[in-house]
Amino acid sequence: MSHAPFLLIDAGNSRIKWSLVDEHGAAIAGGAFEHERDVALNPSGEPSFDDTLLRSAWGAQPAPASAWISNVAGEASLKRIQRLIDARWPALARTVVKAQREQCGVVNHYAEPHSLGSDRWCGLVGAHAAYPGEHVLIATCGTATTLEALPADGAFTGGLIAPGWSLMMKSLGSHTAQLPTLDADAARRALNATASRFATDTAAALSAGCLLAQASLVERAWRDLRCDLQAEVRLVLGGGAANEIAGALQVPHTRHDSLALSGLALIARDGAALHPHS
Repeated sequence: MSHAPFLLIDAGNSRIKWSLVDEHGAAIAGGAFEHERDVALNPSGEPSFDDTLLRSAWGAQPAPASAWISNVAGEASLKRIQRLIDARWPALARTVVKAQREQCGVVNHYAEPHSLGSDRWCGLVGAHAAYPGEHVLIATCGTATTLEALPADGAFTGGLIAPGWSLMMKSLGSHTAQLPTLDADAARRALNATASRFATDTAAALSAGCLLAQASLVERAWRDLRCDLQAEVRLVLGGGAANEIAGALQVPHTRHDSLALSGLALIARDGAALHPHS
């Protein structure tokens, strides 16, 4: 098996993360970039400034043995990723990862295993490896807030999906005449300007209300899983809104902001071992 590194790409709904890792999963380089819908596109068809920066970053890196892609952002996102890889390493072998029935010690009990998001699947694989022998609840706080129940034996029993903090606030602003539409930055400013959870202005009330809804969902799921398993459960928190939600939680938790990439590295290593000449 080649000892060249793997290129890992995790395309979520909010942004795209990448990492170049060696055969042991140790990071060599990494970064993140925005989706095309979030950056100014050049009408002439030239690469966006974001794409140019990424090509420059990749230009300084060694050629990987293969690319492994988790994409939940749609076909346009995948085509862009393929185009960016082709611009730097046109002959690079690549695999678009899908959830499996069983992989890397995790068993998927979804009724239709492939319907589970690849980001969630990679996160489950990463968590099972990161916290061996422990019951885990994974809370990923991004565009959506997702929760995954993962007992110590690796049998993924199911999860929950809810609107994320920002999406919840935007929905209120879009569907009510007198409430503002807040993004995460505006919400953080509103929260920082108030000393109490019970706010005295609308922006802070909306921000805090949605934040407590997020925290309450996570805490309820954690307590329910502990009750179901009759054992302690490690709550693992990650995602773009994890800082705010962590501040609102009243239960113990662990931060891990790269579970999906960690799991993707394990899937890549497992796949390369199974198909060493592919």
